[in-house]
This record gives sequence, structure tokens and C-alpha cells, in this order.
Amino acid sequence: MNPTPSTPRPRRFRAGLLVGAAFVAGIVIAPTAGQLGHRFGVTFGLAPAAFADVTGNSDTYRLLTLYGDVFERVRADYVDPVPDKDLVENSINGMLTGLDPHSNYMDAKAFRDMQVQTKGEFGGLGIEVTQDGGWIKVITPIDDTPASRAGVKAGDLITAIDGKTVQGLALSDAVDRMRGPPNSKIVLTIHRDGVDKPLDVSMLREIIKIQVVKQRMEPDNIGYVRLTQFTEQADAGLKAAVLSLKAQAGGKLRALVLDLRNNPGGLLDQAVAVSSDFIDEGEIVSTRARHAEDSQRWNAKGGDIIEGIPLVVLTNNGSASSSEIVAGALQDHRRAVLLGTKTFGKGSVQTVIPLPGNGAMRLTTARYYTPSGRSIQGLGITPDVLVHETREEVARFGPEHEADYNHVLSNTGGTPQQSEAPRTDLPAVAKEIPDKPPENFPKFDPAKPDQTDFQLQEALVLAKAMAAQTRAAN
Repeated sequence: MNPTPSTPRPRRFRAGLLVGAAFVAGIVIAPTAGQLGHRFGVTFGLAPAAFADVTGNSDTYRLLTLYGDVFERVRADYVDPVPDKDLVENSINGMLTGLDPHSNYMDAKAFRDMQVQTKGEFGGLGIEVTQDGGWIKVITPIDDTPASRAGVKAGDLITAIDGKTVQGLALSDAVDRMRGPPNSKIVLTIHRDGVDKPLDVSMLREIIKIQVVKQRMEPDNIGYVRLTQFTEQADAGLKAAVLSLKAQAGGKLRALVLDLRNNPGGLLDQAVAVSSDFIDEGEIVSTRARHAEDSQRWNAKGGDIIEGIPLVVLTNNGSASSSEIVAGALQDHRRAVLLGTKTFGKGSVQTVIPLPGNGAMRLTTARYYTPSGRSIQGLGITPDVLVHETREEVARFGPEHEADYNHVLSNTGGTPQQSEAPRTDLPAVAKEIPDKPPENFPKFDPAKPDQTDFQLQEALVLAKAMAAQTRAAN
């Protein structure tokens, strides 16, 4: 049941989990609805009754008056004239970004860009970015885009665009500078861990059409599917990929490896749909909001599209948000074995709320929980079989997980992380899989993944053993 709230609140449009667009900047301040609205004709969306409640609180009223004083001083004395619109919008964004790494304000253009990106097509270079200490940090380059072909790597810090520093730029402004007409040249200056000098990376912009699903057949009729983002095409693309692999295997597909590494997330409904593709029944994910009537639960619908054959899921610290919903559901239902390293740890839900003027705000409105009741917020999901990408400990310049950010949302309300009993259904080979590559293992080459991707190699070993175990049991 969803009880009717005593005080009506605005209807919300849930657009899902969009980790790659976190805006981390600003100061915690709030617009004064009365004084400024009256003087400049600005409407801040506060109903008269709501404003009466605010002014009844002397401390809140004092802070709003303080904001009005600062607004007036900046408006009158800042070294250059600043449009009132910019001051107010910067204030709104500061209020939101001071809450957590994933809440922010989007003007009309940024909102349109977000809608385009969730459809899986946009203009630019093909990189997921966030803001980190005044620089622009690459979350992950998207496969087969100018950025990936130019060698941009996850964790790179973009320090300048076409020779101009990004210090002092809002993330949205930096993204605008990186976008442009197809075939136009752009040079990114990059700081990379382990490299003493800045790197200048030159490339040509393109219309980015994200191929969110890739598949190929591995030896022994083991299918491999890589899911790069949870756009609107994710579920349909996954189903098409599995159908193709089944056809290639002549109806004898023995196991499947689902690669969610460096997948930054996307739409919540797509995460639920992808999880449902492998789980026949039961809970996929639940959310708990501040208001009980806004909490929700999603259950599996349909059936297992690979009909119970073994499933191995690859994860790493770049697996975030929707990727963690899928990984958590499959792990809790014992439907898949997770192999790789711990996931990013973003266990929050953002609601996109359209605002007057065609902009919107992205507001963290709930935490999500796996079927067993775990909150992975700030913790991530620990794989069943730990396998590192390299032997060496890779030095990180900036946050590697959600918990490394400022203003991170707390982890509350979930069951203990270790409440699940250890798995006893894994084949014996799982205990023999090394957690690091051997000495002199070749450097990763995306053109030769079967020879240079150690995590994938071990996933295939595990999938083959699971297939043999299943066949012996039948």
C-alpha cells in the first residue's frame, strides 16, 4: 500500500542512476525567496504556506537574510557585472552539490544533454567525466570513440582544454568546451599517474553513438557480453547479443561471462530489466526514501534468457550504480559468481525533477538495497572470487570509490554486509584461481583481450569449470 501523504508534494520524474554526471563543486547556500523574489520578480517555487513556515524559524530567516545581503554585495561590487540569473543558478547548484557528489542543478542545455545521453547518442569525445579537486577526472572512456582511440584512460585528470585550464570551470562548462561540431580538433592536457610530464592528447570530435553491448564467442561455447552503460538500449541489446551467441553455439551455449567492468551505470529501469533477464522470480532491488510512500521495490519479470546455464560477472572499481544493482541482485540470488575487484559503492538513487525554465535538478532521494537488504553505499560489492587486474598496486590520483568523495552519503538501514553465508556451490578450481597475474604477464592490449586480460582469462576458467559441474550434476 502507498498511503496518501497529508501534504501534497511535487510529482517526480525518476530518470535513474547517472553516476557519470556527478557535479562536485560549490558552496552550501540557499536563495531567499521573499526579498529577491519581490525585488527581481524571481519565482523560487515556494508556496505561501511553505514560506510562512520558513519565516517562522528565526534562524532560517536570518540565514536567508544573510544570503540576500551577500547577493546584493556581489551584484553591486564584484569586479565585473554578473547577471542575476548566473548568481541565482550558481547558488542553487552550490546548495545541491554541497549535499552529496550526485545532486546538482542542470540548466536547460545541461538537461537536454542528459536526456540525449541516456538515449545513447550524443556529440563529443566519448568519455564519462566527473569533477575532482578542481580538475576534470575521466571515469572511463567509451569504447570505439575518439577518446578511447587516442589512449585516454580511466583515472586521467584533464587539466586543460585547448591550452586553457579547467580550474574554476563548472563541470557542465568543461563538458561544453569538449563538445563541438564533428571533425573539429580538440587538445586535452592530461595528468596521468606514473607520468611526470603533462600529456597533450589531440583528437577530432565525432557524433557519439554508444554501442552499449558487445559480444563474442569464446572457446568451449562460452559466450562473452560486455555491457558498457545502462542506456535505453541496454536490455534490448543484451537480449539480442544472447540470441546471437546461442545461434553461434548451435543452441549449445555452455556458459556466459557478463562484463560490467568500468560500467558507470545509467537508468534504474534498465538495471532492473537486465537483472530480470537472468532471474526468474523474486526481488531485484528496493529503495527507501525519506517519505515512506516514495519507497519502492522491483521484482523479476519474465524468465532467465540463458535458461540456467552458468553465469560469471566481471566487476571492478569502475562498476558503479546500475552495475552494482545487477551485480548485487545476481549475487544475492546465487544466480551468478562475481569475479574481479570490489565495485565503486554508489548506493543512492537520483530523481530528476524538471524545473520552470526547462532546467532540472538531480536530487538524491533514496538509498537502494540488494535483495538481501544490503546497502552498498560507500562500501561496494565484494566479488566471490577476488582477481586483480595487475600485480602492482596502481597508485590512484583522486577517488577510487564512492567513499573517497567529500559529502558522501552515509550507509544506513541495511542488513550487515557479512550476513550471507559463504558460498559452497563454487567448483574446486575457484580456490585455485590466483588473485594476481603471474610475473611478466603481458600488458593489457584491448586488441588482444584473450591474451592480455587476466581477469577475463580467469573468468573463462571459472565459467568452464562451472559448466562442467552443471553437466555432471545433470
